[in-house]
Amino acid sequence: MPVNRETVKIAQNSIVCSEHTKMDGDITIGLRNVIHPTATIIAEAGPIVIGDYNLIEENVCIINKSPKTMTIGSHNVFEVGARSETTSIGDDNVFESKCRVGNLTKITNCCIIGAMCDINYDEILKENTIIFGSNCNRRLQHEKPSPPISQIDFLTKILPNYQTIERPNYRISTNLQSPTS
Repeated sequence: MPVNRETVKIAQNSIVCSEHTKMDGDITIGLRNVIHPTATIIAEAGPIVIGDYNLIEENVCIINKSPKTMTIGSHNVFEVGARSETTSIGDDNVFESKCRVGNLTKITNCCIIGAMCDINYDEILKENTIIFGSNCNRRLQHEKPSPPISQIDFLTKILPNYQTIERPNYRISTNLQSPTS
């Protein structure tokens, strides 16, 4: 199942690599996102709305099994093999390689879910929470993660040279401002 062009809306300036990428259901992808090959995004029971400037790497799996809208904010990074089923993700979060966030946990802003960490508690993570280590230890960070702007700029230039890219089919009417200005 490739990208379903009838139900997936891709905003201008977003890069969606179509090689082995699976996207199906009511999915809206905002401005300047980069979605690598082999990513899976499925709106199984409810819609998925992805904000702006997100980086979704290879083998990431984002699935909405809830009838509620899954909202993913802006400036998030999903590293290789990360899996998320939560319906609420804020801004400026990092989901490190092979982490898993279940449908019970809500992610606020500026959180980092460490590599291989598996969380599915009925809770709302406090802003700036870092979950790390084999025991999923927690602490608060004092600085927010830097947005993936330079990575997105680089990948936006390079990926079309080597990948088949899905064409944008959705136009957002907004005044887009770079977070660095």
